[in-house]
Amino acid sequence: MDTFLAILAGLVPSVGVGLLFWLAMRKIMHADRNERLALERMDAEETAAEAESR
Repeated sequence: MDTFLAILAGLVPSVGVGLLFWLAMRKIMHADRNERLALERMDAEETAAEAESR
């Protein structure tokens, strides 16, 4: 049983750091996707406004 607990104690920090890294990267990717969509919408609105003014 001591061996199992030692293995578990060695794996838990690595799994925890891996999980935190995955969550951080997921958050970054979602933020980037949302920013790109917002910029695309802004560009479309600017293009439409320029087309109306001409």
